[in-house]
This record gives sequence, C-alpha cells and structure tokens, in this order.
Amino acid sequence: MAYGTILGIIALIAAILVIYDVLVNNKRLSNGMKITWIVCAIIFSIITAIIYYLVGRNNQIDFFKK
Repeated sequence: MAYGTILGIIALIAAILVIYDVLVNNKRLSNGMKITWIVCAIIFSIITAIIYYLVGRNNQIDFFKK
C-alpha cells in the first residue's frame, strides 16, 4: 500500500514538472504541441516525463508548426 502512495506522488510530481516546463520554459512550441504534452502528462505522467525530457525539450519535433 505504501508503494502505491509513493508511486502516485512521483507520478503527480512528474506531471506537474512536465506541465510547468511546457508552459513556462518551452515558449517555442506551438499551442497544439503544448496541449499534446499537457494531456499526455496528465494521462501518462511518469512515461511522458521521461519521453519529454529525452525528446520533447529540443523543439525539433513539433507536429503542429507551420
């Protein structure tokens, strides 16, 4: 039971960090990509945090940029 609580807290912190970084630090992303990262952070918090910090912060992959 304690492991579930700890994992839940880690997931919450991971989602908050990704959302904060997308909104505050990553200004060059398009609005569509920001929404995509935020929705993914809410649904798949820990996995999204890992993928975002490995791939998403470089701003080269933006499916919504014109």
